Amino acid sequence: MDKIFDQLEGLVEHYEELQELMSDPEVISDTPRYLKISKEAAEMQEIVTAFKKYQQLKSDIAESKEVLTENNDPELIELAKDDLAAMEPQLAEVENQIKLLMVPKDPNDDKNIIMEIRGAAGGDEASLFAGDLLNMYERYAERQNWNFEIIDETKTEVGGFKEVAVMISGKNVYSKLKFENGAHRVQRVPQTESAGRVHTSTATVAVMPEYDEVDLEIDPKDIRVDVYRSSGAGGQHINKTSSAVRMTHLPTGIVVAMQDQRSQQQNREKAMQILRSRVYDYYESQNQDEYAAERKSAVGTGDRSERIRTYNYPQNRVTDHRIGLSLNKLDKIMNGQLDEIIDALILSDQTQKLEQIQNGETKLY
Repeated sequence: MDKIFDQLEGLVEHYEELQELMSDPEVISDTPRYLKISKEAAEMQEIVTAFKKYQQLKSDIAESKEVLTENNDPELIELAKDDLAAMEPQLAEVENQIKLLMVPKDPNDDKNIIMEIRGAAGGDEASLFAGDLLNMYERYAERQNWNFEIIDETKTEVGGFKEVAVMISGKNVYSKLKFENGAHRVQRVPQTESAGRVHTSTATVAVMPEYDEVDLEIDPKDIRVDVYRSSGAGGQHINKTSSAVRMTHLPTGIVVAMQDQRSQQQNREKAMQILRSRVYDYYESQNQDEYAAERKSAVGTGDRSERIRTYNYPQNRVTDHRIGLSLNKLDKIMNGQLDEIIDALILSDQTQKLEQIQNGETKLY
C-alpha cells in the first residue's frame, strides 16, 4: 500500500489547494471555473476524509503501542490494550474502504443499457440458446427491480431468436451487466437431436451504454432515414401505413431497422437510441489501442469474439473462463440468479485496477 498512500498524500495536498481556490474572490466571481473546481473537490472529498481518518488511527495506534512498551502503570497498559483492540479493526476497515474508493469509476456505470443477443454458431440450437439467455437476463432484471423492454427482435421458426435487442433501465445497470459482453457457449443435447448427443453452440451478447444527445451528438446530415410498411402480424393499421423506420449512419455504415413500435415516431425514437449506442460502441472499438490500458482487465477485453462463459447442461455447471470460476448451479443461474458470477467479476476488475494503482500504472487524478 506504500505507493498508493504516496499518491494519496499528493491527493490530499491537491484537495486542500482546491479548497483554498474556492475561497478566492477571483474564483468565486468566475462561475464556470468555480463550478469546475467545486465539482472536482466534491469527487475527492470522500477518499480524502477516509485517508485522514486512516492517518489519525495510525497515529493513535502508534501512541497506544508506545504506552505498552514504555510504561509500567498497569491501569494505563490496560487502557492502551483496550484502545488497540478497538482501533486495529477500525484501521483494517478504513483501509479496505480506501481501496474501494480508489478504484477508478467507470463513467458509464450508472447508465441504462441496450443489450443485443444473437444466435451464432449452431443453427437452430444457437437461436434457442439466445432465447434462454434473454430469459435469464429478464429474470435477473426482475430481481434487480429494473425495467426490461424488448425493442427489436427477429424470431426463428423453432421459437428462438436470430437476434433480439432489449433496453434495460434502472439503478447501476451498466455497472452490473457490462461484463456480459462476449460469446456465450452452451453444451447440451438439443431439443431437435433424437440421438441424444451433446452439441456445442454459441450466442453473442453485446452490452452498450445508452447515450443521449448530450453524451454523443450525431450530425443529422450523417443519417439517412427510410420509411416503409411494417411486415408480419400487426393488423390493418400497420398494413396501411409506413410506420417502419430504417436509419443508416453514413460515416460508419451502421444500419438500424425498427418496426416493433406502434407509430413511425416511436420507431424513430427507438431506432435513434440504438443507433447512438452502436455508433459510440463502433468508434470506441476503432480506438481500441488508445483505450487498451483502461479497457483491458482481468475480466477480458470485451471483444465479442472472446468466449467468456460456458453453460454445461449435463453437469449443471457454468464456467466463467476469464476468472476461472465454476459453479454447479446452472439451473439457478438460468433462472436469473446471476449475483455470484457478477459480484466475482466486479471484484476481479476492482482488484486488477487496484494493482495498476499500486504499480504506478494508473494515477488517481
